[in-house]
Amino acid sequence: MKILLVNKYHYVKGGSETYHFGLAKLLEEHGNEVIYFAMQDEKNYDCAQAKYFSKNVDFNKSMSPFEKLTAGMHALYSFDAKKKIEQLIEAEKPDIVHINLVHRHITLSILNAIQKYNIPVVFTAHDLNCVCPTHTMLCGDKVCDRCVAEHSYKPALEQKCVKNSALQTYLAVIEAKNYERMKMYDKIDFYICPSDFYRKQFVKSGITKNPVVHWVNFLPVGTEYKLCSNAKDYFLFFGRLSVEKGLMSLVKAYHKGNFKNKLYLVGDGPLREELENYVKENNLTEKVIFTGFQSGDALKKYVEEAKCVILPSEWYENGPYSILEAIALGKPAIVSNNGGLPEIVDDGKTGFICEPNNPDSLCACLEKMNNLTEDEYLAMSKAALEKARENCDCEKYYEKLMNCYKDLIKAKGGKKI
Repeated sequence: MKILLVNKYHYVKGGSETYHFGLAKLLEEHGNEVIYFAMQDEKNYDCAQAKYFSKNVDFNKSMSPFEKLTAGMHALYSFDAKKKIEQLIEAEKPDIVHINLVHRHITLSILNAIQKYNIPVVFTAHDLNCVCPTHTMLCGDKVCDRCVAEHSYKPALEQKCVKNSALQTYLAVIEAKNYERMKMYDKIDFYICPSDFYRKQFVKSGITKNPVVHWVNFLPVGTEYKLCSNAKDYFLFFGRLSVEKGLMSLVKAYHKGNFKNKLYLVGDGPLREELENYVKENNLTEKVIFTGFQSGDALKKYVEEAKCVILPSEWYENGPYSILEAIALGKPAIVSNNGGLPEIVDDGKTGFICEPNNPDSLCACLEKMNNLTEDEYLAMSKAALEKARENCDCEKYYEKLMNCYKDLIKAKGGKKI
């Protein structure tokens, strides 16, 4: 089978790309042919289909008023992406298209091109862009589900949810209303949500009449599920150092508990300076360790040697790889009761669950982790490992996905190329 994988970035930028490239490898391991469509970028991996990639759009760079207008129009509907993917389909003739991140850069304009050839479309939801103008269900630093609950984008406009900008929020709402008017989400045949929480948001929003399922993210081909015998006595967060990850709550909880264990913050991001200032002001520099960005074997070593992994997110996480990768190494996890996180961690069995935005609750979880006996800790590690093995196996995922692909192709009655 020939599968066209679509994602705006053709390099690893975050969890969605971990899934995207992991899926490509999984499909190829089973003898399928994978081709790609993405946005042009100097950071892209080499790719035979690169000549078809759509033009790069960087919404964060400084722009003239005309450039802002052009970028805004592109975010609503990219004629360039639609034209380029049509050329790719004509040349490669894929059997199915599997979409990941596309909003605002590639845009859903590509669905009109794909529909012309009667090719089925599968979509994996890595964020909430389909149902929320901000894609995070955050208004400022607070979670908000008003647009979904009220079936209206009026709350977004009232609250200026997108970067506290009336103009940017208005453009995001126009995008959402335009897709609604064109019934774009009904042009996607099958939706995969890595968390049941996300599935429920999609169903509640009513954006599509097509199937929306919950499948836990798989871990990559070659993942070694094992208990680590070389654990040290430190707490670990790894990922992007940003406000929605709950990191200020974490350092405040750590400070409150006066723990002897060190706390490692592995990663980089916009909150780093504020976190470092808090650590210095509270004389924690010898105990809270900033390592900067890490990857590969260096990152794996930090995870293997940690006592537990912490993700106290203050937004609606989906199915984060940081926790899945940790439990596959038998690491207990401490997470907040937000989004898909409590679906991954069983409170008291594979880790502990704290209340979001609550340093006291998080501090209590850290204390509970430290108070486990050796036997209790080992039992928790084994339970975490078993949950990963059961839920994240790539072969089980592949079987479900291929059955889905075949059923969709059969229902479409074949390509028109």
